[in-house]
Amino acid sequence: MSNTQNSTQAKSNQQVAIVTGASRGIGAAIARRLAQDGFTVVVNYAGSAREAEALVAEIEAAGGRAIPEQADVADPAAVARMFGAAEAAFGGVDVLVNNAGIMKLAKLADSDDALFDSQVAINLKGTFNTMREASRRLRNGGRVINLSSSVVGLYQPAYAVYAATKAGVEAMTHVMTKEMRGRNITVNVVAPGPTATALFLDGKPQEVIDNLARLAPLERLGAPEDIASAVAFLAGPDGAWVNGQTLRVNGGII
Repeated sequence: MSNTQNSTQAKSNQQVAIVTGASRGIGAAIARRLAQDGFTVVVNYAGSAREAEALVAEIEAAGGRAIPEQADVADPAAVARMFGAAEAAFGGVDVLVNNAGIMKLAKLADSDDALFDSQVAINLKGTFNTMREASRRLRNGGRVINLSSSVVGLYQPAYAVYAATKAGVEAMTHVMTKEMRGRNITVNVVAPGPTATALFLDGKPQEVIDNLARLAPLERLGAPEDIASAVAFLAGPDGAWVNGQTLRVNGGII
C-alpha cells in the first residue's frame, strides 16, 4: 500500500468529536486534550469566532486536525447544520461533548423571566438539540458526554434555575443511555465543581476565590485540564464500560 493510501486510511479511521462551546475555558481545554489523544475536533462556538479560529490553528500547529463551526446550540437548525458540516468534512461523528452553557445567579424571588428562559434555552434545550441530533447521526460505538455541575447536589442559594437545567441534563442522559441499546454508544455526565477559568474568576475578590478553593478537601480550584482529563477518559477506550453515570469532578466538594 502506498504512503498516500496509508494516509487516507488513517484519516478515514480517525474518530471525530464535536465539542460545543469550545472556543475558551473548559471547552477549549477539552478540545485540546481530545486533539492530543488523536481525535479530529469540531470546535463549536456561538459568537467567539476569533478565539475558535485561534484554537483550531493551535491544534493544527501541534499536528492535530480541527475545524471551527459556528452554531447556537439553542437553535435546532444550526445544530443540524453543524452535524452536517462535520459529516461533510470528516465522514461522520463519533463523540459529542456538550459543554456549551451559561450561568446566571439570583434568588428565586429576584429571578426574572429572561434569566430563566436564557438558561433553559442554552443549557437544557441546547443540550437536548445536540443529543437529539447525536441519537440520529452518531456512528455506532460512539460516546456522548454531557457537562452538568456539582451544584446539582450542593443546591446553594441563587443557583435554582441553573441547577434545574443541569439536573434536567442528567435526567436526559440516563434516558438516552437506555435508548442507545444495541448501538454500543455510551452516554455519561461530567459534573465539575468550581473551576479556575477566566470567566469564573472575573470580578470575584481574592477572598471569595480563596474560600471557594478551600471547599474541596484537596484545597484548590479545579483546572480546566482536570475536567478535560475526565472527558478524555470517557471518550477513550478506557471508558468503554462506563455508561449512564455522573462523574463529579470537583476535588471532593460533594
